[in-house]
Amino acid sequence: MATILLIDDNETIRDGLAHVVKKMGHTPVTAASGKEGLEKFKAARPDFVITDLKMEGMDGVEVVRSIRELDPDCPAMIITGFGTVETAVEAMKLGAFDFLIKPFAPEVVRLKVERALELRNARRAKGRLEAENAYLRGEETERFGEIVGSTDAMKRVFGVIERVAPTETSVAVYGESGTGKELVARAIHTRSRRASGAFIKVNCGALAETLLESELFGHEKGAFTGAIKRKLGRFELADGGTLFLDEIGDITPSLQTKLLRVLQEREFERVGGESSIKVDVRVVSATNKDLAKEVAEGRFREDLYYRLQVVPITIPPLRERKDDLPRLVDHFIAKLAPRTNPKVTGIEDAALARLLAYRWPGNVRELGNVIEQALVFTDGERISPDALPDALRGADGTARPRGAPGEGGGLPVPTGELALPDLLDDLERQLILKAYSTAKGVKTETARLLGIKTSALYYKLEKYGIS
Repeated sequence: MATILLIDDNETIRDGLAHVVKKMGHTPVTAASGKEGLEKFKAARPDFVITDLKMEGMDGVEVVRSIRELDPDCPAMIITGFGTVETAVEAMKLGAFDFLIKPFAPEVVRLKVERALELRNARRAKGRLEAENAYLRGEETERFGEIVGSTDAMKRVFGVIERVAPTETSVAVYGESGTGKELVARAIHTRSRRASGAFIKVNCGALAETLLESELFGHEKGAFTGAIKRKLGRFELADGGTLFLDEIGDITPSLQTKLLRVLQEREFERVGGESSIKVDVRVVSATNKDLAKEVAEGRFREDLYYRLQVVPITIPPLRERKDDLPRLVDHFIAKLAPRTNPKVTGIEDAALARLLAYRWPGNVRELGNVIEQALVFTDGERISPDALPDALRGADGTARPRGAPGEGGGLPVPTGELALPDLLDDLERQLILKAYSTAKGVKTETARLLGIKTSALYYKLEKYGIS
């Protein structure tokens, strides 16, 4: 069912058009002047507009021009008499879809309405496809395929994925940074009835509140400085598919309220917009925070928490599933060697022992970075201990992080009466500063050295006041 705006200063023509539109199963919205019609257009955001050409004040040509500025995808049709056909043709050059010559038969109106709505749907599909393509072009192209694991902990994760994927249930994925929360979200999507739809993600922790609101809900042209055209939000791009909200625990109370409304009512407004947009989206969220604790301490809405966490999935850190490490190593070698060092086919036992001894604070993501670096420095067919990063080549045969106590130029362990979270923040800040210095201020290289995404680095630089 579509909404069709009918603008004509002749009440009889308005009522006749409204009757035809109703019989077709659509919703008519009527206006007696161009100015009134434009106001109703902004409020109702119709799918098609039929406007008379000759009206006092704002005529049909001005109406068409204004509608094109507000919504270039909305077709508009001019009603004209025999003596003004040339003017109607000029209106079509300005963007009018077609014109209707008085007097007209109901079947002609029905035919033109059907054609206009087909055009509207095609334009919407094209715009959505272009927006999706633009979004996907901005995505990181690197993907490691399926989740790898055979331990009991990972089998439990796989079991929950298989059970929940075919449903429409909201899923909350928990796990430390680098454990593969996005891969779990993708696995749920590809095994769901929405697999043919889009999988759209947004990192809620990497954007300021105003930018995140625009990313999620989109914005209208002129909504704020720099909004030079309408932008579709991630919810619109994910319509019919899955939206992955990473680092959901970092969103502000104001955005929590707006997100709750979308989950409850399945509708929202673009930033600067007035009309509601309905969407059919499945939400999968992820965080490395304890959301139950965040709720208890008043930083996260309880009602939103229960909306998101219908089914929770917790991914164990790599240090708790070391039996999966050999398979993960083989997986990364198979994925990365063809483009990094094609002659490498495996890893020496001594090198694997070093990997098994390490605690992997960066989890699977860090392991992937380590294998990629080792491939670069491997001369033979198998990765040796000498090819591993310094952090994994302890002189006593045990692995320790780069700059561990006792090594020249290492990072000092923070001391004092600080709580553990403050100690970890202090250590993280030092590590970022060291990597930033090593990378000579190049942020993409800094992020690579740290084993994190560039967007996450920008967030941490702002968090710690590093410039």
